[in-house]
Amino acid sequence: MVEIKTILCALDLSEHSPLVADYAKALAQGLGAKVVCLYVAPSLSQYVGFHVPPSSIENFVGEIVAGADSTMDSFLKEHFSDVQVEGKVVTGYAAEEILGLAERIKAGIIIMGTHGRKGIDRILFGSVAEKVVKSAKCPVLTVRPQR
Repeated sequence: MVEIKTILCALDLSEHSPLVADYAKALAQGLGAKVVCLYVAPSLSQYVGFHVPPSSIENFVGEIVAGADSTMDSFLKEHFSDVQVEGKVVTGYAAEEILGLAERIKAGIIIMGTHGRKGIDRILFGSVAEKVVKSAKCPVLTVRPQR
C-alpha cells in the first residue's frame, strides 16, 4: 500500500492558493502526513545584463523574499492551523525548485495550482505545472483555479 508521509504544496500566494491549500490539508489530515509549503520567488538574475546594477536586483529580490516570508507565515496560520506544516520561501526557477525540494524531502505527492493559461499566454509563459508533472518522481495533483 502507498504511504505518503510528506506532502509538498507549491504555492504562488495568489488568490487561488487557498484552494490548493485545502487539497493539501485534506490529504494531510486523511493520511496523517506533514505538509511542506513552498513559494518560489523569481531570481531575476537574467536581468543583470540590462544595465540594471546587480545590487538593485538583489535588493529587490530580497524585498520580495521578506514580503513572501511574512505572507507565508500568515497563510500557514490561516489555512493549516491543525496539521503539521512547514513553510519555505526560496528564489530561483519555480519548476526546478519544486522538483529539487520534492526530492530532498522525499515528498510522497506534490500538490500545486495551475493558471489554466491557453494559447499564446501558455507559449510565452510556459507552464510550471506541466514541467513538474513531466519530471516529478512522485505523483502530482494539479488544481485548476475556480472561475
